[in-house]
Amino acid sequence: MDQSAIADRRRLRRKLGFWRIAAAVLVIRLGIAALRLAGGDMAAGSGSPHIARIEISGLIQDDEELLGRLKKIGDSDRVKALVVSISSPGGTTYGGERIFKAIRAVAEKKPVVSDVRTLAASAGYMIATAGDTIIAGETSITGSIGVIFQYPQTKQLLDKIGVSLEEIKSAPLKAEPSPFHDASEEAKAMIRAMVMDSYDWFVDLVADRRKLSRDEVLRLADGSIFTGRQALKARLIDTLGGEESIRTYLTGRGIDKDLKIVKWEAPRTGSAFGFASAISTVLNLFGYGDINLGTVATDKLFLDGLISVWQVGRH
Repeated sequence: MDQSAIADRRRLRRKLGFWRIAAAVLVIRLGIAALRLAGGDMAAGSGSPHIARIEISGLIQDDEELLGRLKKIGDSDRVKALVVSISSPGGTTYGGERIFKAIRAVAEKKPVVSDVRTLAASAGYMIATAGDTIIAGETSITGSIGVIFQYPQTKQLLDKIGVSLEEIKSAPLKAEPSPFHDASEEAKAMIRAMVMDSYDWFVDLVADRRKLSRDEVLRLADGSIFTGRQALKARLIDTLGGEESIRTYLTGRGIDKDLKIVKWEAPRTGSAFGFASAISTVLNLFGYGDINLGTVATDKLFLDGLISVWQVGRH
């Protein structure tokens, strides 16, 4: 092979190398774009008028991100109404209180529907009362109006293994109740007073929001849970139904029935998992579905954190 042919081959290889790198950069950029679209900022960036939906599930806690999202929904001119879908057994009273107030702030500007799914109990029901109307399924579970304070008691176990804890404190009620000894009557009275104060606040809130007398709420506020059908009879909710009932209510509030309902989700944190997954999705579009970057990333980057979990369909 002459020198001219060798030089041509080298130039061709350099060109192919350049285009391979350019293609890789393009794939990475498309992956980043796909990741952003998959995150919670998609709804926030929508320029079209729509109905926002947020989902509150699991244990309710003080959630700054959710509060910020509700603030954005309330301030957005593009959002014409809010649907709050709830599937939660409850959580902290303070967490429920803050979310309740944030939803009420939205309701001062636009209609809000509380959509009770499988379960909205305790602090979950507290949040539901923030809506202008509460819609639940016939077999949804709700109620459990009440407050509880629990603490472990390890004294008997420590006695069995011969361990004791000595303490010196500034006053008898400091750090009470303690898991290391039985609570005194004074400590129990202190905790009960705190529980009952929060309970009274919760009862008054339900009475105000549901337009019931305090005595009516007290008869329901013994911790009992109710199906949607029972809750409707007790006036704890307004309507039985689902998406159609939500649309009907919002139409009655002047909201265009053809407006799209857009889920406002929490933004996903940037991680190797999400980045690799987004790029893998793009590679699928180009016919390279056999390359699983998610597996590569997790195997290489998180080997030291190896765990064993049971997953359906895995052996």
